[in-house]
Amino acid sequence: MAAGAGVAVAADAGAAGAAGAGAVAAVGAVAAVAADVGEAGEAGAVDAGAVAAAGVGAAGGTSWAAPAERPKPLHDPDPYGTPPYGEPGPWAPAPPVQHPAATPAHGTAVPAPAGPPTPPPAAHVPAPSPHLPGAPGPAAPVPPGADPAADATAPRAPVPAPGVPPADSVPQSPGPWAHYDPWAAGSAKEQALARGPLQQTGAGVLTERQSTRRARRILFVWTVVVALVAAGVGGAVGAYVERDGLGGDVRLPQAGSVPAGRAPDSVAGIAARALPSVVTLHVRGADEAGTGTGFVLDAEGHILTNNHVVEPAGSGGEISVTFSSGDTVKAKVVGRDSGYDLAVVQVHGVRGLTPLPLGNSDDVKVGDPVVAIGAPFDLANTVTSGIISAKERPITAGGEKSDGSDVSYVDALQTDAPINPGNSGGPLLDSRAQVIGINSAIRSAGSGTDSDGGQAGSIGLGFAIPVNQAKRVAEELINDGRASHPVIGVTLDMGYSGDGARIDDKSAGDGPAVLRGGPGERAGLRAGDVITEVGGERVHTGEELIVKIRAHRPGDRLRLTVERGGTEREVSLVLGASEQN
Repeated sequence: MAAGAGVAVAADAGAAGAAGAGAVAAVGAVAAVAADVGEAGEAGAVDAGAVAAAGVGAAGGTSWAAPAERPKPLHDPDPYGTPPYGEPGPWAPAPPVQHPAATPAHGTAVPAPAGPPTPPPAAHVPAPSPHLPGAPGPAAPVPPGADPAADATAPRAPVPAPGVPPADSVPQSPGPWAHYDPWAAGSAKEQALARGPLQQTGAGVLTERQSTRRARRILFVWTVVVALVAAGVGGAVGAYVERDGLGGDVRLPQAGSVPAGRAPDSVAGIAARALPSVVTLHVRGADEAGTGTGFVLDAEGHILTNNHVVEPAGSGGEISVTFSSGDTVKAKVVGRDSGYDLAVVQVHGVRGLTPLPLGNSDDVKVGDPVVAIGAPFDLANTVTSGIISAKERPITAGGEKSDGSDVSYVDALQTDAPINPGNSGGPLLDSRAQVIGINSAIRSAGSGTDSDGGQAGSIGLGFAIPVNQAKRVAEELINDGRASHPVIGVTLDMGYSGDGARIDDKSAGDGPAVLRGGPGERAGLRAGDVITEVGGERVHTGEELIVKIRAHRPGDRLRLTVERGGTEREVSLVLGASEQN
């Protein structure tokens, strides 16, 4: 560069991006300011206000004052933004002391400096010395008519170094060190991590607050899941411990509840329908007391029971009736018959009585299920069950009187349903809850056949009066106060040991054994005849003959097989009636 042409002063761009400005006086020429081009292609800004043009005229030959020399960086800019710690060159004085500016707290916005915006620091390209090969030539000449002063203050486009592409064609990638602050706490890596983790994919990174919220949500969900699982397991364990017990009191397993309803033909169904109509009788007399059972016949308060149940009351005793509801009322005897062992009592002032329906004992078959209800040993409302084990059993009971007037002859139904003392007079029910018999006697071990007024227990042999016979007797007792007995008009030899029933030689009053004008005499019966069959059924004793006869009504016609002198013949007769046994 010639001394008369002008002097160009180049201001290097610093690491902070601010270009140092030098004052240049051009003598008779143009003062030009050239900006060095950085590695990124950005031009350093020229501080136009710092340039003083002294003695610049149209002709360019005015005198000028030498500017004060301003220190300038003596080292290459750090491409990574580090402060100027380079060694000074041999052709310049030592760099001045640089004081760090105040560093704002991380996350605080830094206000923009006043004045024109400061361009980012440009990568420094060393300017070649005029004494070295490759130094640039003189400044470009000013076109004719241009104002050198205005041209000096106008921004100039950066001149890229040879082989360096323009700045707008090079993609900008700040890199991890672009925001490194040498005066802040921590290393460059720590500062970069404080601003957020680096992402290679460009995906968004959660902030610390978002990460905390996400962690809390995950923790809450897991807490709920664990709580639900623990509750389920705890409930199952608790139920098991409650049911089976662990280490505490013994808890025995129990079956679940069953439906409340029962089939009508089941024992429970039969008992449920019959119990409201079954009563317990307590009888007190002058010499003895007893307990028995009865059942309601009609809504007028008539109750059927056994004769031997009410017999202790006599003429001056007392009878009380207790219903299944617990209500107790007094009762009086309407009529009784020792030959059939039946009696009827009546209560008054009781409403809502439910009679038990009467069945048909002729339709009963061996093996049919039955239910017996009574008060064995004064245990009211006791229900037992069994079957009909036999039919037409000739049963006699009583006989405590010398004349035999208290003997009962029953063509009984046999059952294995348990019957005990206190069951006397109670109903024997079929599967439809209909009365088919009246429980009257039991076979006790060692005591023979007796009414159940004794203290012997059941051995599975109980006997009941067929309801067809009891119905006729009860009607007569209610209507007439007494019952009639069918008879054939003969006196039997009760001591006869042969097979069949023999007609005695004379009556108990030394009269004829065959009643004159009676059914037997009209049929041609004589003393000494042996009756072996009644209606085609074999009889073996006199008791059996009486039982067979009393199974019928007065006026019924019977067909008898009679043996006389070793010859058998059949006779037919019509049964008569008697008011006595």
